[in-house]
Amino acid sequence: MRKRIVQIIFILLTVFTLWYIDGVLCIKSMHGVDQARGLYFQPRDSVDVVMMGSSHVHCDIDIAVLWKEYGIAAYDYSAAEQPLWGAYHYLKEFVKYQDPKVVVLELYSPARFKDDYQYPWLPENLSGMRFSLNKLQLLRVSAEPDKYKEFFPDFVYYHDRIFSLEPYDFSFPFRKYAELPYYKGFTPFYERIPQEKPVHRTDECSGLTDKSELYLNRIIEYTKSMDIELYLLVSPYIMTEEDEKTFNRIKEIADENGIPFWNANMDYDLIGLDFNEDFNDLSHLNYWGAVKYTHLLGKKLKERYDIPDRRNDKKYHTWQKYSEGF
Repeated sequence: MRKRIVQIIFILLTVFTLWYIDGVLCIKSMHGVDQARGLYFQPRDSVDVVMMGSSHVHCDIDIAVLWKEYGIAAYDYSAAEQPLWGAYHYLKEFVKYQDPKVVVLELYSPARFKDDYQYPWLPENLSGMRFSLNKLQLLRVSAEPDKYKEFFPDFVYYHDRIFSLEPYDFSFPFRKYAELPYYKGFTPFYERIPQEKPVHRTDECSGLTDKSELYLNRIIEYTKSMDIELYLLVSPYIMTEEDEKTFNRIKEIADENGIPFWNANMDYDLIGLDFNEDFNDLSHLNYWGAVKYTHLLGKKLKERYDIPDRRNDKKYHTWQKYSEGF
């Protein structure tokens, strides 16, 4: 009996040590990893509106504004430069744990990045997701076979973090249980960098790659099969003419499927954006621009969909506490 007890203690210590080391070394990043990891700490079936896409989601869509002004329980479930095949598998992952009424899909990446394999930000798009068949499928469509070993398992690209660890890393395995339930994905920027207001002038439709179009259609089919409303969106940024051509093609697909599409770059004045004050860089709004933009986005969503106001529901206290920080 004594020997058996020692064996059990040894096994438990081994499991705990591996769990702790993984928690210490794993990547912590508010540009995809934390957004994906935070999903698993949200109250089950509590998110009514999920925001998906690139960093234009978690930098530009202020979840606190949606909560305080409209009572919308939303979550920024996005990753830097996320392609549409990434969004498709993220959506499948999200639906395992939540029952969203609306999916808002932001579309910057398919307009700007044309390669079938987009490696620079792939760890941000993979590392926060739990191991599952869905994660393996995401890796398969995101990397060529000879590259798999560079991204899987996660340990291969974060094992050398041992040389750059900070105090927060050592407490993270325990702190995440207290912090992540209150995390809703928004990652604002606070620079004020003036930008030149672009002029949009083309009706040409082109530039959507075959792979992007395939996965856009898969997302459309999947949301329909799950009885989820889909809202297609382009956040405000310094859009080029080539980008606009791609968005025109996406709008054609949206119209063919009866799906709403809003290119916010056509409504700078309606949003109230100040090009001297409201941008962090060419691609992202700053915090103050995000507040203006999210106000109008929330208004559009509430007018179009029957999204409940959760502000008096105690189940949603994490949104209330989260919003008090902004």
